[in-house]
Amino acid sequence: MSAGETGGAPGGPGGAERGYTATEMMIAVAARQLEGERVCFVGVGPPNIACNLAKRTVAPDLQLVYEAGVFGAEPARLPLSIGDPTLVTGALSVTSMFELFAYYLQRGLIDVGFLAGAQIDRFGNLNTTVIGEYGAPKVRLPGSGGACEIAINARKVFVLMPQSRRSFVERLDFRTSPGHLAGAGSRPAHWGAGPTVVVTGLGVYGFDESTGEMELRSLHPGVSLEEVRDATGWDLRVAADLAETRPPTSEELRLIREELDPAGIYTR
Repeated sequence: MSAGETGGAPGGPGGAERGYTATEMMIAVAARQLEGERVCFVGVGPPNIACNLAKRTVAPDLQLVYEAGVFGAEPARLPLSIGDPTLVTGALSVTSMFELFAYYLQRGLIDVGFLAGAQIDRFGNLNTTVIGEYGAPKVRLPGSGGACEIAINARKVFVLMPQSRRSFVERLDFRTSPGHLAGAGSRPAHWGAGPTVVVTGLGVYGFDESTGEMELRSLHPGVSLEEVRDATGWDLRVAADLAETRPPTSEELRLIREELDPAGIYTR
């Protein structure tokens, strides 16, 4: 499993009193971002649920790609890991990990790569390596796995992760997966577009084209701008036309609860 491809429970207030959890909100919103997309590289956890929700709603032709070597997966149940045999269910192709990375990802055939991390900065760079100094870390994280390659070679990257001052930081302790590096113009032109969407438990972000900096574009219901600023380690850019995120529909919630995560492993 690529480090950073799974997301934990998001920061921010829960939505239970509104009929859904904060994680269900994140999953529904992330799924909608996949409308019109064709090939998505994804790991387990909430990103996997979001992609499978998208296949059942806004992106029926979406092809799911998993690091273990599976292209076009139709998992029969919620996978327990990136090597779970259920991922080969109905797959269009099952290859080696090398072939998947070399002939699909590095060839430029992946439209969207889903990533997350322990830390993200204003330019969408991600850390999944260490907290603290590299030589003497406070916490040793899983590392890159395939996340760095996905960040560079996917045509664009979506990020799904919790938000707090511990995760949205002014300066990364280690840059595992490159986003927009130091800002607009610093990312090599032959790489993919990099992060274009970040979904957290508080809102939805895009990136300003002139600066390469993350910009808040939508607040989830019940979340205030002050709460978002308090959970961000830098002076956050806010879109002039800041919107409110549309909450999960009853059908999205039914699919999540009855078909995609009936045990509530990731969503409750």
